[in-house]
Amino acid sequence: MGQDRDRFSTATRLRLLGEQTAARVYRSQNRRQARRSRLTGRAAFLALVVCTMVVALAYPMRQYVSQRAEIAEQERLAEEAAARVERLRDEKARLQDDAYVKRLARQHLHYVMPGETAYIMNDPEAERQHRTDQGGTGRPWYSNVWDGVDRADQRAP
Repeated sequence: MGQDRDRFSTATRLRLLGEQTAARVYRSQNRRQARRSRLTGRAAFLALVVCTMVVALAYPMRQYVSQRAEIAEQERLAEEAAARVERLRDEKARLQDDAYVKRLARQHLHYVMPGETAYIMNDPEAERQHRTDQGGTGRPWYSNVWDGVDRADQRAP
């Protein structure tokens, strides 16, 4: 009977030991779940803060990018305008030179200097092209202008 009591006490001890171990495991799981839910709550709060920041900064960032693009466009336009101003200054300086003005008059207006003889070469192909393009008579433009002036004088009382 001494053995039964020792066995029973061993069985009882094992049972108690198992219950204690189960209780410790159960408490440990409860603590992990508590930590896990605390981390989940923190994570959710952090996610909420991050989303709020993204939403709060989205519109200003879009405006910033849009304004940077507009600034770049305006800078490009300013550079083009500065280049055009520079070209016009160069042209103005060239127009101060009498030789340049004479060359332009000769080239574009067919002016001749005193003592020179002007010859006009007719190109049949160019005349045909001129008539078809402008519906003209094939005469030089200045002849048409003088004819218009003459007709205007004839109609006046």
